[in-house]
Amino acid sequence: MADLKLIGSDVLGPTGVHQAGLCIDAGVIVDDGVGRVVDLTGFLILPGIVDVHGDGFERHLAPRRGAMKQMAEGLVATEAELAANGITTAVLAQFVSWEGGLRGLDFADQVFTSLRQTAPQLITEVHAQLRLETHLLDLYDRVPDLVAEWDIPYVVFNDHLPHGRLAQGKHPPRMVGQALKAGRNPEAHFALLMDLHERSADVPAALDRLCSRLLSAGIRIGSHDDKTEAGRKAWHGRGVRIAEFPETLEAAETAKRQGDLVVLGAPNVVRGGSHKGNVSAIDLITLGLADAIASDYHYPSPRRAALMLEKTGLLPLVDAWRLVSAGPAAVLGFEDRGVLDVGKRADLLILDRKTERVAASMVKGRFSYMTGDVAERFIAA
Repeated sequence: MADLKLIGSDVLGPTGVHQAGLCIDAGVIVDDGVGRVVDLTGFLILPGIVDVHGDGFERHLAPRRGAMKQMAEGLVATEAELAANGITTAVLAQFVSWEGGLRGLDFADQVFTSLRQTAPQLITEVHAQLRLETHLLDLYDRVPDLVAEWDIPYVVFNDHLPHGRLAQGKHPPRMVGQALKAGRNPEAHFALLMDLHERSADVPAALDRLCSRLLSAGIRIGSHDDKTEAGRKAWHGRGVRIAEFPETLEAAETAKRQGDLVVLGAPNVVRGGSHKGNVSAIDLITLGLADAIASDYHYPSPRRAALMLEKTGLLPLVDAWRLVSAGPAAVLGFEDRGVLDVGKRADLLILDRKTERVAASMVKGRFSYMTGDVAERFIAA
């Protein structure tokens, strides 16, 4: 006996859209059933969005500097936003950076500790990602223990130091404001940046050792903002098989040539280009260089990006949607979701065909979000 039998709607299956309905039993998609029938004519059922990298949660956890006393409440608010945008599995990407403040070690500890305690209470499946600045060499010995303590399955490395300015001994732009946010004297902040920059030669060997330790512990590792062929090859040599948001065609092509997975930013797709002038995600998708699209900093964007790719004729819907569902699920190693097929988890979203807004989201057969006309149909059924 199926818990639910959804009829009347279009359903995006593994090979395309069909009208055969969808049956759900005990949180899993089943072949057939005679459970509670709900008519969803006028709606489209899609696989739930798997967001492989998003940092849009920061405004919920710390809406103002210092206002972070109820972090669990912020995570609950984050889940509400995720669910309202059809995201059924989310990875929250938290920095540990020389920038300090909301990207400092102390704040990260609060975020990861609260997430570990709060995630089991949420319907949306939420995981943590540590984004670590490559030049924080003094922290490297502690990183494996911190990752274990925080229960982090995914670590991404990035280097945001303004090396060009530092090599000239010049203050980077916006340095004073950045220092104040970190709670540092501006000159002390500049001295820190210079010290980190001057230790650049020590970074590659230290990364080799740290990546080896993390991989041995079963941690998934990615690089962030790759720019060059040589840089991406170096990451691959360390066993780093995920390239998040490559900034150039050269880096993306190198990743794919090596068999690595490429994650692009959904806002880049929706905007029609990078806000920083990097390579266009649409161009990379056109060239077949994308495995997944992530929210980055804007949770509505994955849905909008996939629908835009289909509307413009760049990809059929089944391929466009794969970039926000099955593709990112594969990046994260999840084989039980990302596609609406028998035996898979009932992770899905119900889309209003007229407005293209999310009417409902479901995780393992449980609704995390429901609104409007679709709610009335479930109540009436």
